[in-house]
This record gives sequence, C-alpha cells and structure tokens, in this order.
Amino acid sequence: MSPLGTTAPPRPVPHAAAPVAGDRTEVATRTDPARALTVVRPGMLTTIQDWPARTGYWHIGVPPSGPMDDLSFRLGNRVLGNDEGAAGLECTLGGPALRFAAATWVCVTGAPADVTVDGVPVDHWRTVEVPAGGVLDVGAIRGPGMRTYILVAGGIDVPEFLGSRATFTLGRFGGSTGGALTAGEELPLGAPRPRVAAAVPMDVQPVFGRRWELAVTEGPHGAPEFFTRKDFDTILGTPYEVHFNSDRTGVRLVGPKPEWARADGGEAGLHPSNIHDNAYSVGALDFTGDTPILLGPDGPSLGGFVCPVTVVAADRWKLGQLAAGDEVRFVAVRADRAASPRTLGIGRRASLPVVLSSGGDGDDGVLRRGDVDDETAVTYRRQGDDGVLVEYGTLTLDLGLRARVHALHQHLLGAATAGVVELTPGIRSLQIRVDPAVLPIPRLLDLLAEAETVIPDSASLVVPSRTVHLPLSWDDPSTREAIIRYMHGVRADAPWCPWNIEFIRRMNGLGSVQDVYDTVFDAEYLVLGLGDVYLGAPVATPTDPRHRLVTTKYNPARTWTPENAVGIGGAYLCIYGMEGPGGYQFVGRTTQVWNHSARPGGTVRPGADRFPAEADTPWLLRYFDRIRWYPVEPDELLDLRADFAAGNVDIRTEPGEFALADYRAFLADNADSIAAFRHTQSLAFSAERESWKQAGELTED
Repeated sequence: MSPLGTTAPPRPVPHAAAPVAGDRTEVATRTDPARALTVVRPGMLTTIQDWPARTGYWHIGVPPSGPMDDLSFRLGNRVLGNDEGAAGLECTLGGPALRFAAATWVCVTGAPADVTVDGVPVDHWRTVEVPAGGVLDVGAIRGPGMRTYILVAGGIDVPEFLGSRATFTLGRFGGSTGGALTAGEELPLGAPRPRVAAAVPMDVQPVFGRRWELAVTEGPHGAPEFFTRKDFDTILGTPYEVHFNSDRTGVRLVGPKPEWARADGGEAGLHPSNIHDNAYSVGALDFTGDTPILLGPDGPSLGGFVCPVTVVAADRWKLGQLAAGDEVRFVAVRADRAASPRTLGIGRRASLPVVLSSGGDGDDGVLRRGDVDDETAVTYRRQGDDGVLVEYGTLTLDLGLRARVHALHQHLLGAATAGVVELTPGIRSLQIRVDPAVLPIPRLLDLLAEAETVIPDSASLVVPSRTVHLPLSWDDPSTREAIIRYMHGVRADAPWCPWNIEFIRRMNGLGSVQDVYDTVFDAEYLVLGLGDVYLGAPVATPTDPRHRLVTTKYNPARTWTPENAVGIGGAYLCIYGMEGPGGYQFVGRTTQVWNHSARPGGTVRPGADRFPAEADTPWLLRYFDRIRWYPVEPDELLDLRADFAAGNVDIRTEPGEFALADYRAFLADNADSIAAFRHTQSLAFSAERESWKQAGELTED
C-alpha cells in the first residue's frame, strides 16, 4: 500500500481528559537559524495555518481557523514526511514569492496556479527541492478553486498562541504577526524528516470544478419546526450560487428565499430565522434572515439563526475551494455513513467534487427526545456527523433553562469523557462536539440520558456572579458609520434604518428615545454565553424582564460592525468582540472585552470558562457575570480604549452570586408589573410585524 493510503497519527485532539495547552510557546530551540524563508512578495492573502488548529476555545468565541481546505494541506504535509498538521501557508487568489536560506523540499497543493523555482516551472502536487538562496514563486490562481497551499519540510516554526500556530486575522493573533504575510518577513523552519513520496498520488488528489455537491446531514433546525417541507426540499433540490462576498468566516450563497414554518422568532427576534442563541458548527448552512451562509473555520461560534443542514466533516474541505459563481448542491447523507475526517484518499471523496450516494436520516435532525421532569423536555439535535446540540424546554427565554444547561455542562466537565472535543453553552442549549472515532454519537446519547438521572435539580443553582461596570458611549459615531455603510452597500430601505435606536423604541412601544436610554442604563445584564460574535463577546439579557427590550436582527446581516459595538437582537444584548459582520441593533459602543496584551498560562479544559485563577486570561467576562453600564462621551471612550489596548485594564468589579431560587421569588413578587410591560411590548411588536407584512417584508403563514 502507498504510504498515503495509511492514516498518519494526527495532532492530538483535546478532550476533557487531555487539557488544551493555553500558553504561548516560544520558537523551539531545535530550529536551525539557517533553515528559514524570507517573504519576497506576500501575495494577495497568504497566512500561516496548521491543523486541526485551535481546538478547545469555541465556548469563548475563538474559532479553530486552520486551512480551509485541510485535505490539500494535509496531503502536502504527508509527502514531505511532516506531521499532517505541521504549519504551512494558505494562499487565497494569488500566492507569494519566497526565498529559502537553505536547500528545502516543498510541495504546492490546492487550486492550480503557475509555480516556478528560480523561474523554472514546477508541478503542483510534487515535492520539489528549492536550492539555497532559491525563490519559490506561486502566481495567481487560475481556477477552478480558490486556495493554494505551500507546505515546507519541517513546517513553519513560529510561536503558538492558545495551542496553535494558525492565523486568525480578524482576531489579530496566530501566525507570525497575527495577520497575513508581509514583504521582508523571515519565517523560521522546523527540522525536516525524510520525504515519504515524490508526489501525491493522482487517485487521492482532490478534483476541483465549478459545480460542487456537498454531503450534508439533516439538522439541527429542520422541518417542520423551523422550515416547511417545501423549504427543505428546495434546499436539497436547488443549486445555489456562491456569492462574491465570501471569505474564511463564511461562504455566502445566492438562492431561493424560504417560506418558513413560523411567523417570527418570538423573543429571539421578529424574523422566523431568529432563535435563542446557540453554538454553531463549522460547515453549518446558517440562514441569517433569508440569506444562506456556509460557516467557515473563522466563523462565529455562537449566534441566533437557524441552520437546516450541516456539511459532514469529511466534505468540509470543499468550502475552501468554492469560488464566486460556482454552483453548489446539497446532498443529504446518513450521518453514520459519512467518511471519517481523519481518513484521506478515496474515503474522503477526494477525487470527485460530487457525492456518490445520497439518502438522509429522515429524522428532521432530531436524534432523540426525552423529559427532564414534568415541565421540561430535552431534545437532542444533530449538528453534522460529529456533534450534538442538547436543547432544554420550549423556545422561550427562561433562566431556569440556562441553569439546567449549566448543570449539564459542569457534569460533563467533571466526567472528562474521552472523545469530547468541545463544550459550548448557549441560552437553552449545550453543544457537544466529539471525535466520533473515540466517542460515537449513539454512545454519547446514552451517556447524556444517564447524566439526566444524576444532575442535581437546577432550582438549587447558586453560582458566582460578579457585577462588572462597563462604559457605554450611547449612539456612538462608529455605530452610525456602520449603519451608513449598510445603507450604501447592503440595504437602504430596511425598517431599522437610518437609526437603530428609534427602531428599538418603536418595536417596544416606548414613548421616546430617552425611554430606551433609561431602560438600557437602568438594566442589569446577566451573561448567559461567551463568544457571541467572537473573542469573549457576551450574549446577555436583563435579569429584570421589565428592562428586556426585544428587537429583530438585520436581514441581510451587516458586512461590517465596529469592534466592541453594543447591540440588541431578540431579547439579548451583545458586545461585538472584534470587527466583522453582525445583525444586532446598535445602542452604542464600549471598551474591549478581549485583552490582546494578555499572555495566557496554564491549561483549560474544553468548555471551561477560564484558565486557573493564577493565570492571565485574554477574555474579560465569565458566565453569569452581571454587566452594569455607565455613560461616557465618545472621546472619553476612545481614551479608555487606548488605555485598554496599552494593557492598562481597569475594570471595576464587585463579587456576588446568582441564586435561581431567589430570582424566581423576584419574578413572583413583580409578576403584575412584568405582565403589564410585556403586554405593551407585545402590542408594539405585533404592530411592527403587521407593518412589515403590509410592506411585503413578511408573508402570510
């Protein structure tokens, strides 16, 4: 058998029994100073990536990153004798020119491009020795495909951050500088091993085309709960076109608009795509309003939109090669027949861009249902072939459900079950990602059923709950700029334009914008999740329902949001951890919630909300913290942000605790006034929905 027909030992996947390294490791002392490369020309977007990249931090909004087409990346590493995950270069649209200080073997894989060594053309998919002082030049990608990979014997030996060398450009960390390569950079290389083969065999080389089929599993949000049967048939029976506005965060698609099975998302938002925030899966087809987006390896970990299907792990490499104008079809397959992502070759369908067999599970993405008690049900939803979304109760905002999620989360952390890769809490859900080769999904479901019999009653929940005082620049100029950009580049006639705060006032039946201001500043926001749009960004809701403003989310979503903008979507508030897309309605801007100057030490288990107490952590907030706002002027906020960026972090916090029993007593004591507030809010919400229907924004059920 060819060496490429075997499975090389992968980089260890962290699970609850094997902590994820959280330190920043300096360049290994074994690196030979003579083994380095210099960037002569950086290319359009060339980044350092490794595989499986940054696992174990999904729960705080740190995406895995890594090569978007991991198949091409890993194949190149294999023939060079590297570990499959050794750091290499990902080139988007066009590649770099690199000068090597010492003779070095390289392999260029992925989408076709003109490749030369000292001006002499060389082939893709073959190992080539670049002489000392020689220049490897990778030109523009000719297509089909979108990304080319440069693998180097010994790998690129830059420091790790949160256990990986992968570059996350939006988060400004990983790689050599936290961004794309720049001219003049010098990158150290690791010690090489003997080559395995002269070339990647033809029968395992991916074939790229302009028409793709992606193997998907049903769920987590199928028909008839969220989509109609006709919607689901359309998703699986209609070709979608790849939109030009696509990147590593997600591949936007152009296709038919769903009819939807619901009139709206209730407390989660006015549009029927809105749900209470839960953890996403890489490869999920995420409907942000009516716009479908395939979430990529730099995508958000937590959000409030439905996902009807999920690309199986073995087919996710194809997302990295989808180019603008390509055609995509989704083919439902049985989850238990999806090829293992650890198996290369024909088992990954590498030689065909299409799926050879079809036939989904036919269960609408629901793996199992059960009851916690007489009042609370539990639903286990499929998230690809390597994940389960555990949901409690009905589609309502109930802090008792979040308490149940917390109890399950803590139980699984304590159990430290082998095969668990990530644990990510949502509002009323817990995402569990596994290595199916170690922990098959049916076995996981049995373990979860057993857990329900031993988890303590969530009514007795008492957890630490700090009060964190944060500045808020109300209606900040940066958020106004984002709205203007949205109107000019995405949608000018949206009901929330030109002023989100006025839209919030109208949707909640408040008398004036000052009432919106007073409601926000008088509220105490309880942090229910982290990583809502990246990097420790909280999703929070007022503890007092009388301060719980409800809005819908942008449809389509914004393409740009200023870092640390503060917005409301559904009944939730979010602080955006960094620049990027978004959909919450703006109320202002605050200071950073992620400290880029922090250098974390110690270790963290998947899903744990912080490192050991003595270690420095990049993220500011924790689950069940309570945020209180105080007003600042825009210029004052800029000064505070500059201080924070310089490492002068001065956030006032007060210790405390959150007890569910006490909170339920508060709700009972104030039931009448809470009901009156909700009634007024409901009337305004219905009126807004009716106006949307009259304007053609909504259709009859």
